[in-house]
Amino acid sequence: MALEIKKICINLTNNSKAMNLRCRCGDDCVKPAEKVLKNINRFYTPCQSCRDVKLNKFAPLRSQVNLEDIDADFGSCKCGKRHLDAVMAHVLKIMIETGLKTPEATLRDACVPLVTPGYPTRSVPYLPENSMVALADRMDKNCAKRIVEDVPEIKGVLNGNMRKTVGILDSNSDSHVYKLLAGCDMRCDVVQTPYGAICIYKHQGEIHIEFPKPVSPKVTALKRVLDEYNSPRVLDCTCGPGTLGITCLKAGAESVVFNDLWYPAARTATLNLEVNGFPVKIPKNLKELEGTSWSSPETPVALGDNFEVYSADLRELKSILDEQFDICIIDAFPGVETADLEDAVRDICREIVVI
Repeated sequence: MALEIKKICINLTNNSKAMNLRCRCGDDCVKPAEKVLKNINRFYTPCQSCRDVKLNKFAPLRSQVNLEDIDADFGSCKCGKRHLDAVMAHVLKIMIETGLKTPEATLRDACVPLVTPGYPTRSVPYLPENSMVALADRMDKNCAKRIVEDVPEIKGVLNGNMRKTVGILDSNSDSHVYKLLAGCDMRCDVVQTPYGAICIYKHQGEIHIEFPKPVSPKVTALKRVLDEYNSPRVLDCTCGPGTLGITCLKAGAESVVFNDLWYPAARTATLNLEVNGFPVKIPKNLKELEGTSWSSPETPVALGDNFEVYSADLRELKSILDEQFDICIIDAFPGVETADLEDAVRDICREIVVI
């Protein structure tokens, strides 16, 4: 089996191509991590001329401002940024005008603001153009199109309920996604690690939402385990967009195998490896940023010098890999029982870490 797997990898290497960072929308939405991180601490900082828009999030918007006064210039500054509340007011006005919200709606009723890059700030952010994806459980294409066209800061509008987890819980579950109604939903989250910040991109309609924190509890828990090893071999069993596996590579892991049953997660992890400085090779016949299924779980979706990416049922991964790991990471969705997942990898892992 080990020889067979080696042949698969060699064949993929000879028939592979470099990763293309262009977003599926055709725009330059995806940038290498070093470019994102260069000025991230000032990205949402207002200039001296920026206006502080004081709006009560719990009071009807129309009781605080004339809705006819709200447009792209409302609360804007010559530097090109607007207070988040001004942006939300603009979105809400359009939702009221299109009949999706009542005239008595408040800013809290508008949408979930998913800023990009996602980065923890000490105060309300001031947004430049194309720096937010709006998620709303009540939305239609007409309203979404108007929002993207009229609100400069909004790059995409999703229809969905944030309380419903995006992705697939296990092999017996149906998948769930948010519906992209207008624009582009590609976002970036900046995750702080002890080994340097990393950038995690995702089409937000396909990947679960995680809000970046100054200190990531998951990364902190992982560091305690990594500190016990010198260049460990790691299996990231439920890798999602690749955050924890990439952290392991940054920490000096000898190798990392990424795996996720949800193919959009596996290819998102592939994208994020390239973004964070780990060159990726992918099959020439793979449409890099398209598709929701991977028909060959025994074949890597992508590979690099010290990593491989798979999209397979964790229960089948043992026979596919036929190798041993120091650490196996299981980061399941909240409420998902992990006992079966732990049993599936117990024989190939020195230590199982459930995060």
